[in-house]
This record gives sequence, C-alpha cells and structure tokens, in this order.
Amino acid sequence: MEMENSNMLLQSVQEFTGTLASSSPVPGGGGASALAGALGVALGNMVGALTVGKKAYADVEEEIRSLMDRAQDLRLRLLACIPKDAEAFEPLSRAYGIPKETPGRDEIMERCLRAAAEVPLEIAELCCEAIDLLEIFARKGSRLMTSDAATGAAVCRGALQGAAMNVKVNTRLMKDGVYAAELDARVEAMLQEWGRKAEALFNDIYCGRLP
Repeated sequence: MEMENSNMLLQSVQEFTGTLASSSPVPGGGGASALAGALGVALGNMVGALTVGKKAYADVEEEIRSLMDRAQDLRLRLLACIPKDAEAFEPLSRAYGIPKETPGRDEIMERCLRAAAEVPLEIAELCCEAIDLLEIFARKGSRLMTSDAATGAAVCRGALQGAAMNVKVNTRLMKDGVYAAELDARVEAMLQEWGRKAEALFNDIYCGRLP
C-alpha cells in the first residue's frame, strides 16, 4: 500500500481526481489540501518567472529569484505530503476496526490519531509560508500578474482551511484533551493570521487597491 501511495504523485490529474471522487479512503481531504497548496504556491512562482529579466523590476530581481527558490521548495514539500497523509491515515483506518473491548485499543487509537493529525498540521504550516510568499510576489512582482498571485492566495487559503479541518477531525477523538487543545489552538491561530492575510490580499487585488 505504501508503494501505491507514493504513486499518487505520478498520476494524471484525471486519475488523481477520479480516485479522490471514489469510495477509496485515500487520497482524502488532507491530500486534496496539499495539492491545492502546491497549486497556489506554483502560481506565485509563475509571477516570479514572469518578473525576472524585466528591466522595470531589475531592482527586485535578486529578491524575486530567492522567493522563487523558496516557492519551488514549498511546492515539492506540499506534494510530498499527499502520500504522507495517505500513509498516516491507513493505520488509523485499521484501528477503527479494532473491537472496543480489545485491551490496548485506546492507546493504539490515540497513537494513530496523533500520527494522522501531524501531516495536515504540516500542510497548514506550509500553506502559511506560501501565503507569505504570495503576498511578496503580489507586491513586488510584475503588475501584469497580480491576478495570479490573488488566485494563489485564495487557493492557499482554502488549502489551509482544509488542512485545519483534517487536524480538527482527529483532535476531536483524542483522549488527551490537553494535547488536542494545543493542536486546535495552533491551527486556529494559523486560520486567524494567515487565513485573514490571504483574504485581505485577494480583496486588495480584486477591488483594485493593489493594482
């Protein structure tokens, strides 16, 4: 099954979305969020690619190239989270099938829930980094490409929300309330800061406040 999960990155868009639309438990919301985040940050990288080499932006070219390197790294890390999320979910899926009266079931479930929450938490963190990059691309990159930066911000905001939901669905079932509350607080803080930042960037560009 691990080999099957790694092959997700080799699937066509049609194949991946077909599996996503099927009864298969993976990929699910976490994998979809990771893919969306990768698409969003790729749009930022495109803004950079269409900025460098232009005389009008010579003074920011070095910074833009650095941003592009970071965006490329984020895109690959988000894509890597797609099979990671599937691999983390499989033990939890099996744990749900353990009879409730089985000794040690609670410990197994808790361990699997923690592992299943880790990857969407990572996806959320990467999406926050992507939103920060998109804001700089929008403000310093080619004026002709701000709509793509806005689209990237909107997509990354949705990816962040999806990842947060996939953390929450696991923390709700955890016995360790303190640990669950800590994870919930982390994703809530990300939603408040970076979710709002992405929304504000989109609105600024959409309404013409950032030409």
